[in-house]
Amino acid sequence: MPDDALPRTLRSARDLVAAGLLPAASAPAAEAVAARYAIAVTPAVAALIGDVSDPLGDPIGLQYIPDAAELVTAPHEADDPTADAPFTPVKGVVRRYPDRALLKPLLACPVYCRFCFRREVVGPDGGLLTEAELEAAIAWLAATPAIREVILTGGDPLMLSPRRLASLLSRLAAIPHVEILRIHSRVPVADPARVTPALAGALGREKPLYLCVHANHEREFTPEAGSALRRLRGVATLLGQSVLLRGVNDREAALEALFRAMLRHGVKPYYLHQLDPAPGTARFAVPEAEGLRLVGALRGRLSGLGQPLYVKETPGGGGKVPVRAAFLGF
Repeated sequence: MPDDALPRTLRSARDLVAAGLLPAASAPAAEAVAARYAIAVTPAVAALIGDVSDPLGDPIGLQYIPDAAELVTAPHEADDPTADAPFTPVKGVVRRYPDRALLKPLLACPVYCRFCFRREVVGPDGGLLTEAELEAAIAWLAATPAIREVILTGGDPLMLSPRRLASLLSRLAAIPHVEILRIHSRVPVADPARVTPALAGALGREKPLYLCVHANHEREFTPEAGSALRRLRGVATLLGQSVLLRGVNDREAALEALFRAMLRHGVKPYYLHQLDPAPGTARFAVPEAEGLRLVGALRGRLSGLGQPLYVKETPGGGGKVPVRAAFLGF
């Protein structure tokens, strides 16, 4: 790849072709995909794609490079597979459980995964909640005493400026019945340069803070990601979440390597998600029975520290359940 191919985030089919990550012949199909679903490949991610001659055959490239298959929606796929909309009491808040709620302060991410379950709504124009919308969301959380945990998601909360992030966390921590704060983010592995001392310092220490790092392959844990994670370990408990993806981590050795990489960086594997059936994601699907076999095989290869809970979303916004229970019918 030319030295000048990685100066900025790649956001179009033209950018991907220029960077050598997409054959020119595939550009029209990628442009059609981009008209519906956002593209963003950071320099950190682009540098990880090992086989630029076939990025869709590379476990990193497969996660981020658009493919024409995304425009084919299977019968079982849905625009809102986790049913955020029916459980949204005010804009930006999702409550599917009695004791916790999601807060989505923005719908922009540093990268756009081709399997994202919110792919219909996230993008560079997702923007922030307005001040009035954020006020209404925080007021709802403050007026709902059953909420003990607030989970910042989106979009990616670590895309917020340190000032905005610090202000938001401080306001949430000031709610007496909120005991735990959690952030879900791709930033530490996909754009580690964003994890500056100022950003880490914005995370605050008023209430217990958990940061869930989304990573799906061991190669995502670069030296730069390691530096970002060391910085974050000083201010938050780090957990790992992954999605079981065909062609990315659907082998025993790949999952073992991923979870060992997490542990080496102080990240406790927390959730391994069954793929949510978002539109155009069928190429990533791994059958639940195969997932159960893979997870079972890990029990003889990793200690309990390296064992995430294998979960899936139940239909209609019923929340997460262990895949074993769903697969066996109880």
